[in-house]
Amino acid sequence: MLRIFPKVTGTFLLVLSLVSCQRSWQASPSLAQTDVPVDKTIVADPQVEQQIAPYREQVTAKMNEIIGNAPVELKAADYQSPLGNFVVDLMLEEARPLYKGHIDMATTTNGGLRVPIPLGQVSVGSIFELMPFENELVVLALDGQAVQEFFDIAAEAKYAPIANATYKVKDGKAIDIRIGGQSFDPVKNYTIVTSDYLAGGGDNLNVFKRAIKSEKVGLMMRDAIIQHIRQLTAKGLPVGADTANRVTILP
Repeated sequence: MLRIFPKVTGTFLLVLSLVSCQRSWQASPSLAQTDVPVDKTIVADPQVEQQIAPYREQVTAKMNEIIGNAPVELKAADYQSPLGNFVVDLMLEEARPLYKGHIDMATTTNGGLRVPIPLGQVSVGSIFELMPFENELVVLALDGQAVQEFFDIAAEAKYAPIANATYKVKDGKAIDIRIGGQSFDPVKNYTIVTSDYLAGGGDNLNVFKRAIKSEKVGLMMRDAIIQHIRQLTAKGLPVGADTANRVTILP
């Protein structure tokens, strides 16, 4: 039996329940299929609109909430950028108190940062546009070989900002890698916080699938950004990025 229950979001949840455990439901060949184009000619149902209006107002009010102020627009760019640096730095800062061990670095990719943080007032809706995905922060433990491979990918692809690390690019490879101010040790294991999407090999970071250990910290990436901006505002600080050079391109 198909039951329809209203949800608090104003949409509807369709719940399929079996009225009998004696036999499973089978599709009927007599059911007709009707193709209905979804376009502007479809008129909204007044009763449905009336039901969802209060919830729409709540969502709109939440999205319009101002949580910070940015003196300059934060944009993404190759290798390093105000937007990339801002996000990876806050990922590291917000994840560290939630993780039992030490976290060496943080990274994301430009592909996951959909829009800039705008000049002026920053709203909750701005962060939903920046990070529309339900990505969760994950800490990975990587051996030295995997870390070197990751830096080489970052050097060649140019799309992965990194927090608490610097490196130089020579002939498309990463050299003179420094993590936490210390020279990279290829026989040492390192930890890096990233999104669960990238931890699963997204954006061609298959090297992360070779992690020795993977542990979620219990914080969504979008929530970490919103939380960090709120903290800055509470301290009277603007939304801004550390623009110190992290990547040097050698001839």
